[in-house]
Amino acid sequence: MKVFNQINDVRDCTGSVVTIGSFDGLHRGHQDIIKTLTTIAAAKGSRAAVITFEPHPRHILDKKNKLSLLMSLDKKEALLEELGVDVLLVVPFTEEFSRITAEAFMDDVIMKHFHPAEIVIGYDHHFGHKRKGTPEFLQVYAKKRGIKLDIINPVTDDKIVLSSTHIRELIANGFVRRASFELGWVYGFRAKVVHGSGRGKGLDFPTANVVPLDDDQLMPKPGVYLTRGRLNGDFIAGMCNFGTRPTFNETELVMEINFFISNMDDIYNREIYIEFLERIRDEKKFDNPDQLVAQLRQDKKYCLELKKKYE
Repeated sequence: MKVFNQINDVRDCTGSVVTIGSFDGLHRGHQDIIKTLTTIAAAKGSRAAVITFEPHPRHILDKKNKLSLLMSLDKKEALLEELGVDVLLVVPFTEEFSRITAEAFMDDVIMKHFHPAEIVIGYDHHFGHKRKGTPEFLQVYAKKRGIKLDIINPVTDDKIVLSSTHIRELIANGFVRRASFELGWVYGFRAKVVHGSGRGKGLDFPTANVVPLDDDQLMPKPGVYLTRGRLNGDFIAGMCNFGTRPTFNETELVMEINFFISNMDDIYNREIYIEFLERIRDEKKFDNPDQLVAQLRQDKKYCLELKKKYE
């Protein structure tokens, strides 16, 4: 997949089949758009081109309520390549760029650099100044220029429309398994493994703290989770506690994982990809460390049984 990070860098893309969107999460609804795009491009012998934005437009347009993201740009690029996209244009989204009208964007970016053979768009996608680039706007625009436009209907499951907003709500409420189903990939993120306080080792449950590498990463609801770490192509199952460790009267949110391996020394200070498979329970305050250890033993036994279905 050829990636362009500036509009004026785009080369040799005339006649592409094009889609436009932020595609945060690249969930199953987004994937339906991309699969339609690549199918049409293959039938036409054209390139499948995706135009997206970095940072997410909401980070520029609503700085006071900064949106937590489902995925990093690197993850998005990797998934788009897996889905068969040929060309990706990552448009730097700035305040100046946000003032460009929908028509100017189509004229100066899409037509000038891609002159598309066909355009594929999601049913609810909006772009351009004041979000005036609606599917209805594109219908008129494409008709005037003799370009075929495909508007893709939403993907639903049990009458629920799959959307980035709904998936964020699921994760924020701890429903990570359902979120992964709607995403079409297991929810997780890149993190660095660091040393913690060392208290877990004293409890016979040594843990490593993990810190997300992306500042705007959406975090799950505090609690205990069955997780899976990816390190150098290998999977390492573990039990994660995300919370404040109330038994020890702490207040800072910490994510710590007891990986199910005999020696964790080799994973410290390394980058790992953490996947959240299932939420086990809420974080609890225990009267003493012995009660906590007893609960942790139950949790680990349950997680070891539960992980079998992911092997």
